[in-house]
Amino acid sequence: MTATTQSITLSEFLQLPETKPAREYINGEIIQKPMPKGRHSRLQGKLCAAINQTAEDAKIAYAFPELRCSFGGRSIVPDVAVFQWRRIPFTVNHDVPDNFDLPPDWTIEILSPEQKPNKVIGNILHCLQYGSRLGWFIDPDDLSILVFLTQQQPVLLQGEDSLPVLSEIELTVTVTQVFSWLKMN
Repeated sequence: MTATTQSITLSEFLQLPETKPAREYINGEIIQKPMPKGRHSRLQGKLCAAINQTAEDAKIAYAFPELRCSFGGRSIVPDVAVFQWRRIPFTVNHDVPDNFDLPPDWTIEILSPEQKPNKVIGNILHCLQYGSRLGWFIDPDDLSILVFLTQQQPVLLQGEDSLPVLSEIELTVTVTQVFSWLKMN
């Protein structure tokens, strides 16, 4: 992640054109996210697919990859942002909106080698402070997932530990299963 020292407001930042990879606005700074690489991309795709396979048809929730969420003075782009169906701010035509000015119910971040862990964890904590119910911090190098729940200390899960998901989503997955998605042969 690289930061620029420009002094602009959140509303000015939101008027800037989107970039690939995305930039985030955190504490008055514009921070460039690193370009996702293979492991990151694979885990992100599999997580979205697993969650959406369970939750989309029943209109329980939806997992969005790389969705800009602007709230609480920040504009962040979680690797996966899961929203309960009833909280998705659909347009009057029942389309998915472009802008999400609210925190996800569940935020998932996958650590890339170029990222600073505390900046990424800071985004998860920001989400929880503004109403998210669950956060996962996935470290592919360590094969661990740090889980954040509201009003609780983080829990480090590894191996066959079952991962908590939103209570309304019927998904059972272990840490080992998540990292097994990296094997494609």
